Amino acid sequence: MPKFINALKNWNTEQFSQTLKHEIEALEPGSLPLYKGLTQGGQVDDDNITATVMSTIDDENVIQAKVGVFFTEIVGGCSCGDDPMSQNVYCEMQFRIDKTTADTEINVFLD
Repeated sequence: MPKFINALKNWNTEQFSQTLKHEIEALEPGSLPLYKGLTQGGQVDDDNITATVMSTIDDENVIQAKVGVFFTEIVGGCSCGDDPMSQNVYCEMQFRIDKTTADTEINVFLD
C-alpha cells in the first residue's frame, strides 16, 4: 500500500495537487492497479505515467482524490509487422489517503 506522505503534509495548501501528482508519477512500476484499466488485453507499461488530479474531497478521516492516469499498454499477438504495438491508455482512479498514516487505498473507476 503506497504512502503519500508529502501530499498529506500539503493537504489544504495550493501545493497539494502538484505534490500528489509528483508522488503518483514517482511510484515504483507495478504500484498502481493499471491492469484494471487495460483496453486491449495487453500488458501495462508504467515506466512513464502521467497523473492529473481532477478533484478532492475532505472526508473526516481520509482525503479522497479523483485522479486521471495516462499510461501505455503493450498489445502483442496480432501477427502484424509492428508487433507488439503500444497504445496510450487513460483511466480514472480514486485515491483514499488516510490522514493519520498516509496509507493510500487505490481503486480504478470502471465503466
